Amino acid sequence: MTNKEKHTIQMWLAFALAVFGVLLIVLSFFVPPMGVIHTSVLAAIGEVFTFSGSIMGIDYNYKYKLQTHSMERN
Repeated sequence: MTNKEKHTIQMWLAFALAVFGVLLIVLSFFVPPMGVIHTSVLAAIGEVFTFSGSIMGIDYNYKYKLQTHSMERN
């Protein structure tokens, strides 16, 4: 498995986990009592978005550093 394939799988997995988390959170809005946003739902939204953002941000940061470093070598 090449490094590019590994990063692609990592990004798709992070995306799938985030979508699944958001789907569960959206479904929680339709569980009784309707119209009440429980604090656990708000905490879950924050955790899912933070986790997804950190995965994508860390990956982008290191890809940028690797690209910059390789350009300096040439």
